[in-house]
Amino acid sequence: MEAYCFKCRKKVTIANPESVTLKNGRPATRGTCPTCPDTKVFRIGKA
Repeated sequence: MEAYCFKCRKKVTIANPESVTLKNGRPATRGTCPTCPDTKVFRIGKA
């Protein structure tokens, strides 16, 4: 799955993806950017 990294300013493949559920019940995926590991990336939608 891909997400947008604001530090790299491009779409990247999520490293260490983790499925989460938002407060309203929607699924999401969060992880880190593979090129700048200290930056977190987040994608709302199918996990």
